Amino acid sequence: MAYTVGQVAKLAGVTIRTLHHYDEIGLLSPSGRTPAGYRRYDDADLQRLQLVLYYRELGFPLEEIAAIIDDPAADPAAHLRRQHELLTGRLKRLQEMVAAIEFAMEASKLNIQLTPEERFEVFGDFKPEQYEAEAEQRWGDTDAYRESNRRASRYTKDDWLRIKAENEDWGRRIVASMASGAPADSPEAMELAEEHRQLISRWFYECSYEVQTGLADMYMADERFTAYYENIAPGLAAYLNEAIHANAISRA
Repeated sequence: MAYTVGQVAKLAGVTIRTLHHYDEIGLLSPSGRTPAGYRRYDDADLQRLQLVLYYRELGFPLEEIAAIIDDPAADPAAHLRRQHELLTGRLKRLQEMVAAIEFAMEASKLNIQLTPEERFEVFGDFKPEQYEAEAEQRWGDTDAYRESNRRASRYTKDDWLRIKAENEDWGRRIVASMASGAPADSPEAMELAEEHRQLISRWFYECSYEVQTGLADMYMADERFTAYYENIAPGLAAYLNEAIHANAISRA
C-alpha cells in the first residue's frame, strides 16, 4: 500500500516538514514517487520511520540514527533489544532524578511577598499556594527547591512581572518555531530549548542539562504540565520535550 506524505505524518504524529527533512538528509527517503513527483511511502518505509522515531525519542542525533539503522549486522530483533535496554536505563535514571523540581518554579512559587492585588496582576486566577504542600512534601529536601524558594521570597512585583514577560516572549517564539515546521532538533528549536534552561537558571535555580531533560520528560508524564503547554499550542509539550533532549545531546 502506498501512503502520501500527509498520511504518514498523521499516522506517525510528526510534521510534513519533518518528513521532508528526513528525505533531504537521506534518513528516510520514500520508496516511490508519483508521475507528478509527489512522495509515496510503502510499509517498509513506515517500519523504518518507526525505528527512526524510537531512536529519536531515546535522544539519539539523526546522523547516529542513520548509522544504527543502516548497520548490516543489526536485524529487527537486535533493534528491539537495544531499545529495551536503553529505555530501561532511562527509566532508572528518571526514577532517581528529582525531575519535578520545576514545581518550585512553575507551580508553587513559595513565599511570594506580594499583596493580593499584586498576586492577581502577576498570576491571574492561578493560585500558587494550592501546590505548596505537595511541592514541599515531594521536593523540599532538594538544594534546587531551597534555592528557588530563597530567590522567590526576595522578588518584588516588578521582578515577577519581568519573569512573566520573559516567559511569555519565549513562549511566543517557540510556538512560532513549531508553527513554521522547523523540526524539534533544528538549530532554531534547540536554541529556544537552551534559552528555556537559562531562564530557569537565571531566575530560580541552576538547571543542568540532566535536570532539564528530566523536566522535559515530566512535561509528558504529568498531565498538569502537559495541559499547561497544550493550552499554549497543541503539540507544544512534545515539541519542547524533543527540542530539550536534542539540545542536551548536541552540547554533551
